[in-house]
Amino acid sequence: MGDGDASLRLADVTTALDTALTALRAVDADPVYRVVGTSAALLQGVHLPVGDIDLLATRREDVNTFAAALSSFPCLHAASWLPEASQYFANYEVNGVAVGMSTVEKQVDSDEMECVGHGPWQHYVLIRCGSYRVPVVRLELRLITELRRDRPDRYEPLLGYMGTHGFDSDLLQRAMTARRLPAERRQLVQELLAPSSPCPR
Repeated sequence: MGDGDASLRLADVTTALDTALTALRAVDADPVYRVVGTSAALLQGVHLPVGDIDLLATRREDVNTFAAALSSFPCLHAASWLPEASQYFANYEVNGVAVGMSTVEKQVDSDEMECVGHGPWQHYVLIRCGSYRVPVVRLELRLITELRRDRPDRYEPLLGYMGTHGFDSDLLQRAMTARRLPAERRQLVQELLAPSSPCPR
């Protein structure tokens, strides 16, 4: 999963995702998935650089179904195993946007991570996207990913949005601890979110 170089607009993400989900519906497929990555943040109202759409699945069969449903679109990466990332991954260009679906096959007994363990399946929100309501991973988990990657162009907009709109303080604190976030970045989070009122979103 990656973010590419271009910065997509919300309309680009919404239209491409709506088209991909319609293609799945056309073959009577209803895979269990979560929207993760920067597009998950954009769909929730955070303005930050987005290069593609990442969908997380639990089963390789769902990735294969996704690939079959999108077979009429340009294939960027045929469904296959990526051993270095422990992912089974397929990627297609839909309306000019890269839309990928992937498993992440690492056994983790945790709910504090964005793409592995129980986190994405327990901590998500439903967002209207075209004709669909899509399950999107919560911003707290996305923030931790970007803080660990040390990408301020991503985590600063996330912190700004969460500071204004609220956040789950318990989840965020547990995630920072579980992911062993460096002390200086934990301090940054505390400073930027201190004036806001934590609340479940």
